[in-house]
Amino acid sequence: MGAAFFYHLTRSTLEEALPPLLNAAGGKGWRVALRGRSEALLARLDQRLWTHPPESFLPHGRAGGPHDAEQPILLTDKPDIPNGAACLMAVEGAEVSAEEVAALERTCILFDGHDPAALEAARGQWRALTGAGAAAKYWAQGERGWEMKAEAGGGAGGGATG
Repeated sequence: MGAAFFYHLTRSTLEEALPPLLNAAGGKGWRVALRGRSEALLARLDQRLWTHPPESFLPHGRAGGPHDAEQPILLTDKPDIPNGAACLMAVEGAEVSAEEVAALERTCILFDGHDPAALEAARGQWRALTGAGAAAKYWAQGERGWEMKAEAGGGAGGGATG
């Protein structure tokens, strides 16, 4: 059974925080589905991942192509996970179900701590997922990296992916 890890971004942007988390997931051998809500953000993240420093190349693709099933990181705005990902990373308040959390190794929900609407959406996701019995951990950016601030549900083992 997996767990939802909530990542509260306060010291960096999504574009800065995402590559190390994706690298950590890849280091565990996990394929990742990166789920957003808007075409504009997914296009921006797609560009960022291609221009990320070459020493940490992040091979990825956009959903809807002929090779979706082979992508180690698949950027999508759809609820399905055609690349067989073990890890789902949700941004922009993208929907995540308790069933997905249970079925995957890890679900990461990243949200902007400077955006009141994003904070409220993350709080709603926390309540919905933990209320449905999903294990969850809440991580906030601190001076020395990610710091776990809260934990709910059973079986949420391990540390932060980043």
